[in-house]
Amino acid sequence: MNYTTILYEVTDHIAKITMNLPEMRNPLTEALTAELITAIRTADQDQDVRVIILTGAGKAFSAGGNLNEFKANFEKSIPELHREGHESTELFKLGATVKTPIIASVNGPALGGGTGIVAMSHLAIASNQAKLGLTELKLGLVPFVILPWVRRAVGNRRAMELMLTAEIIDAEKAKDYELVHRIVPHDQLEEETWALAKTVASHSPLAVSLGMDAYFTTEQMDFMKSFDYLSTLRLVSFQSEDLKEGASAFLEKRKPSWQGK
Repeated sequence: MNYTTILYEVTDHIAKITMNLPEMRNPLTEALTAELITAIRTADQDQDVRVIILTGAGKAFSAGGNLNEFKANFEKSIPELHREGHESTELFKLGATVKTPIIASVNGPALGGGTGIVAMSHLAIASNQAKLGLTELKLGLVPFVILPWVRRAVGNRRAMELMLTAEIIDAEKAKDYELVHRIVPHDQLEEETWALAKTVASHSPLAVSLGMDAYFTTEQMDFMKSFDYLSTLRLVSFQSEDLKEGASAFLEKRKPSWQGK
């Protein structure tokens, strides 16, 4: 597919998706959001891809929503706004539905929806120059769509604080709040991101996919029923070619050759 607002490349089982509107600080325009959805789904369905990296071109990760598009909303009907809103939420549903781990490589400011993407990602590594925040209330908006992911990442009290203060926090505070997992010097971000991605990609793709399934399916499940579901799910793992290969490789002291089966 020919993308106009993002860059897409696959190397060594890793799909790198770069939001590519640097002069605008990579806002989540309708076009960019649609292409992000397509690219993430494409990577998730590609049997050769084991990890997805999300990052931004230029100095920003993503400045969040596009103000010019917000202004245009004043002229739209409620049904039209509802349809467009439903389409935009598809991006943030992907974090719970894809079977391929997403790593956010936060190269600079990630504000509003940008913070939402970071919170949605399964792993997040940030430059020490990164800044995050739910700045919507400063504009008379509410972080409706991203609130579930932010709350899930930082907890109820922190989410309320971030929303009501609209504070922009630095990378250290973002790590303390558990919005990001790691902080690295800015000039080492790309190297450290790829090292993390390669670590995840080195594991059995079937086992990783099953692990993602187990995590998200049991999250809202009754506690006792979750054991039954996981007991059934592990039968797939026990009879998989990857488990046989992993055990053989361990005993033979060699690198496993995963088939994802």
